[in-house]
Amino acid sequence: MKKTKKILIIGIVASGKTTLAKNLSITLGIPWYELDCIVHHQTEKERFKRTPEEQVMIINNIDCTGSWIFEGTDRESYRCLFDMADTIIFLDTPLWKRKLRIIIRFIKQKLGIEKSHYKPDINMLKMMYKWTRDFERNRVSFEERLQLYNYKLIRLTDNRNLKSFHSM
Repeated sequence: MKKTKKILIIGIVASGKTTLAKNLSITLGIPWYELDCIVHHQTEKERFKRTPEEQVMIINNIDCTGSWIFEGTDRESYRCLFDMADTIIFLDTPLWKRKLRIIIRFIKQKLGIEKSHYKPDINMLKMMYKWTRDFERNRVSFEERLQLYNYKLIRLTDNRNLKSFHSM
């Protein structure tokens, strides 16, 4: 019988969470979910933010299906995933690399080379840098929360090293 795997990938903007989640999903044969898409629901006409209760309900419904990979930033509304996950991966990419990736992503989105679930405008670009600053300012409290899960925590500084996951 195949063991159910539940993996939470957490990190700040442009840390490489989506790339890692896609690669792990393929490698392990597990579906992955972007938490931004659970928080912000897109219809044909609009994009709106779900309530924290709606987010948890969707997460619980996905959890009932078996194995999963969730990836996103740290948000209070879905911290239940820290307890639900078998493995937590904190993608702690260097700050300089994240800042560079933010501007590269913005340019690619403006040129239509890369898709986004949001409108890639100057305000969103500013917000991504703001969220990055806020994360760094609040890093100590985030790290304290993570300590509760050290027994299932993997810390990576790069999203390209999948060797440690082949044994999962």
